[in-house]
Amino acid sequence: MRILLTGWFSFRDGEATAGDVLALRRVEDVLGPAGIPYDVVWSPGFHPGARHLDQVRPEDYSHLVFVCGPLHGPQIEELHRRFAHCVRIAVGTSVLDAGALAVTGFHRVLARDAPDTEPGRDLSARAPAGPARPVVGVILTHGQHEYGRQRRHVQVADEVTRWLAGQDCARLELETRLDTRDWRLSATPEQLESVLARLDLVVTDRLHGLVLALRAGIPALAVDPVAGGAKVTAQAHACGWPALVPAERLDAGRLGTWWDWCLTSGPAAARRIRAEFLGGKEPDGADALLDALEGTEG
Repeated sequence: MRILLTGWFSFRDGEATAGDVLALRRVEDVLGPAGIPYDVVWSPGFHPGARHLDQVRPEDYSHLVFVCGPLHGPQIEELHRRFAHCVRIAVGTSVLDAGALAVTGFHRVLARDAPDTEPGRDLSARAPAGPARPVVGVILTHGQHEYGRQRRHVQVADEVTRWLAGQDCARLELETRLDTRDWRLSATPEQLESVLARLDLVVTDRLHGLVLALRAGIPALAVDPVAGGAKVTAQAHACGWPALVPAERLDAGRLGTWWDWCLTSGPAAARRIRAEFLGGKEPDGADALLDALEGTEG
């Protein structure tokens, strides 16, 4: 017996959802301890270096198992034709039309839901749990044209996001701009602060991305997108925050060094700065405003 594990995550134009992958892990969790050999095939768009459907020889397998998702369409029908000699089983799937060729081509269908049957729990519910990953808010800007030729915003955003794509973390794109009409944006500072307070780290090239993260007690990996340094650098110095990378020294090594620091020593340092903010002992421009107003009275 040798099994080929497939799903919508296997097709060239298919997609891999978190639920699909967890369902696959649940099946692997059953097959592994039972000592049953298997291979998994992935979409080349999702796992370019993995085994793909067009690379396998059907005669190498005794069984084909289709995991998760709806049973419909020509792609599944093609699996039945190509692996006609295999015992074909669908598990954790949805059946829309019990008479469809995509469904009737299987020898067994262990459905999670089907017409006139009691539904079962999705396979992802019992998938083995992995360790939690850092949750990272990403606050970047492509604007600030007032800096003219010193602007490095596009290059900074491209390099930072390309680097972030390789980090094992949960990324959450955020915006400091408020909007009372767009449901995707916060309408009040408190709404944004509530999100920031639940993060492990903020990666930002914005002044307020840095300050609001520290105000929430969350470490910020800050990149100044202006050549020679501008307001992000100035604010990092004013707040006593060390995790700052200049645009002209931006590379994966420096980002990685400050990433590690932010996730280890950074939380305690950010909480100290938050306490300083809340203590209000460090003067700011508002403290001098009354004197300035009195000095300008005619």
